[in-house]
Amino acid sequence: MTRAEDIAADFFAPLDAALDRVEPGIDAAETARILSVGNGVAQVAGFTDLHADELVRFPNGVVGIASSLRPERIGVIVLGSTDQLRPGDRLRRTGRVVDVPVGEALLGRVVDALGRPLDGGDAVEEEGRQPVERPAPPIMHRDPVEVPLQTGIKAVDAAIPIGRGQRELIIGDRQTGKTAIGLDAILNQTDSGVVSIYCAVGQRASAVARVIQALREGGALGRSVVVVAGGDDAPGLQFMAPYAATTMAEHFMAQGRDVLIVYDDLTRHARAYRQLSLLLRRPPGREAYPGDIFYIHSRLLERATHLREEFGGGSLTALPIIETQAQNISAFIPTNLISITDGQIYLTPGLFEKGHLPAIDIGTSVSRVGGKAQLPAFRSVAGSLRLMYAQFEEVESFARFGTQLDAETRRKLTRGRRVRAVLTQREHDHFAVPEQIAVLLAATEGLFDHLAPEEVAEAEATLRGALRERLPDLAADIEAGEPLTDAARAELLAALRTALGLDDGDESGGARDGDA
Repeated sequence: MTRAEDIAADFFAPLDAALDRVEPGIDAAETARILSVGNGVAQVAGFTDLHADELVRFPNGVVGIASSLRPERIGVIVLGSTDQLRPGDRLRRTGRVVDVPVGEALLGRVVDALGRPLDGGDAVEEEGRQPVERPAPPIMHRDPVEVPLQTGIKAVDAAIPIGRGQRELIIGDRQTGKTAIGLDAILNQTDSGVVSIYCAVGQRASAVARVIQALREGGALGRSVVVVAGGDDAPGLQFMAPYAATTMAEHFMAQGRDVLIVYDDLTRHARAYRQLSLLLRRPPGREAYPGDIFYIHSRLLERATHLREEFGGGSLTALPIIETQAQNISAFIPTNLISITDGQIYLTPGLFEKGHLPAIDIGTSVSRVGGKAQLPAFRSVAGSLRLMYAQFEEVESFARFGTQLDAETRRKLTRGRRVRAVLTQREHDHFAVPEQIAVLLAATEGLFDHLAPEEVAEAEATLRGALRERLPDLAADIEAGEPLTDAARAELLAALRTALGLDDGDESGGARDGDA
């Protein structure tokens, strides 16, 4: 063999080996063509076999969901920008439904509705992928909601308690502090072991950035997941975001962990679905919403539950937020969600404008779990709070007419104004359960009656410090779920009187600053 032949043999040897490894076959992929593209929706034709809710792939990496299946054309919800899609472009089936990554790697990350990072970090190192649409746990897999989820907000924990596994609606007009309630609930889970998920739907980028910054400054971002489908994103992404966030939460719940998820907000979610439905030419109903508008929220919120021990024992607590117009809680979407959830926290612009923050209307708000989701010590102190506060508000409305008031009525007004001052709380100022019990006990027993309402906040700070310094064992027993015995109650009251510099008879020192 000549030298030229040797060189040729050495050159072609790797190619011959590669050809030996090649096995001929057919890669079948069904494709279709785009007929028309709208704002978030594409009409396509050409598929001979396609399943409902199947994921399809457009050019340039854009994906969509097969939604309206008709013989002549198929409506596809585009999960991304439609700017680069043109009629005639080809798309392919994927043979799977929409799924998202799940696992510990999501904690501390900001992702979109498909699990893609939005925080500039690397791709999420997923433990697995799960579909965004999953059936709710059956009723026999659920346990009663009895373990409290402390928000650190006195008005909520005392009068509208939330349990782990509950669905509590936060409802009110715009700019009344709805997001602040959900955010404070997340920030208060520092020592509770609860995993938190904040799902922003249709929000401005600046509003989402403020929430992320608050989570970071509060040390909560590392145990939270932020799922964002902003107002500038495709309506398909806004529609999918709550379901994707719930799937991420269910992964932790299946491990036996407690999860808190805040949907901010479902009003924009309903509007995004209405937009998609009209573009898909579905028959409109009341307020132009499609006929299944109730179902899209019920199938989402029914996934929140407390599982029995044999099925993991975890819980998923949902705090959906919804916006009303002109305080109309009987509108279409608000009434739908009120009927789905286990109660509502109602915020009013009237209280907000007066500076009574959080602007929670205790009389209209309700928790259908009630005292079952409170610690025994808390229940013994706050059990009569709602009734007493309602009586105070009724007496106060009559007192505005300037009628002559007897001593008992003046006492109720004095006491009620101090209780309202106690329920006023600054944003991100969280009270531990023993501290809440101490200040509520002081208010209901009249220890603040001699103070002006604006002096109550300073007295609260004094009592909080005294409780930590003088009664650490009692505080630990309360947090451990021990009931507040008569002896412990007397000991706590004595310590509170001492901290405020009161003798046994000093707390009834009369009205101050216009209370008469």
